Amino acid sequence: MTSGNLDSFKRSAALKAVEFVRDGMVVGLGTGSTAKHLLIALGERVRAGMKLRGVATSQETAMLARESGIPLIDTENRWEIDVAIDGADQVDPDFNLIKGGGGALLKEKIVAARAKQFIVMVDHTKQVPVLGGSFPLPIEIIPFGWGSTAREVEVLTKSRVVLRECDGAPFKTEAGHLIVDAHIDRIDRPGELETALNLIPGVVETGLFVGRTNVLIVGTPQGVHTLHAPRK
Repeated sequence: MTSGNLDSFKRSAALKAVEFVRDGMVVGLGTGSTAKHLLIALGERVRAGMKLRGVATSQETAMLARESGIPLIDTENRWEIDVAIDGADQVDPDFNLIKGGGGALLKEKIVAARAKQFIVMVDHTKQVPVLGGSFPLPIEIIPFGWGSTAREVEVLTKSRVVLRECDGAPFKTEAGHLIVDAHIDRIDRPGELETALNLIPGVVETGLFVGRTNVLIVGTPQGVHTLHAPRK
């Protein structure tokens, strides 16, 4: 599977996701390679006359949105988000996710939590039978005492925890936090793990998105599949 093929699957998923956006909506705009296709497609809708406003989950997304002509809401205000659309690094059969490969997990989760509907778009390689294994779990932590926090994460998850770096220095999130990546073989109970990790002092947020996905859109070699989460 070439990267070009995967990119085409991401684009097809993003184009399908755009169909859920209606005139006048406030849209949560995700971060990452699939979200870029979404922003381009939404920009075309805006130029064609659609009225919408966006809430960006990162500075990168905000810049791309402006370039695409998508007006953004002041992030300091209270929003009512109609639909949030984002990608994922992994998704299990229950629509639980690992996100945060790009380092925007905190803003992404805030936006997803505020949205009336959360739509996730992925290529088929992101679907896994169980979370973990091939992709580490990102965990955002404060710099103060980060080594001790990471050690507590290691003990809890029984995994190898690595400080994320960029160009030889610790990676800093837009909020000024650090990210540690926990290499966990398998996450059988993601909801329980999410709760337990958030109880560790120093942990800001985790890349586990549990029970939040309403619609999953998957780009595959056989076409685009749209799956709806069971009603709770």
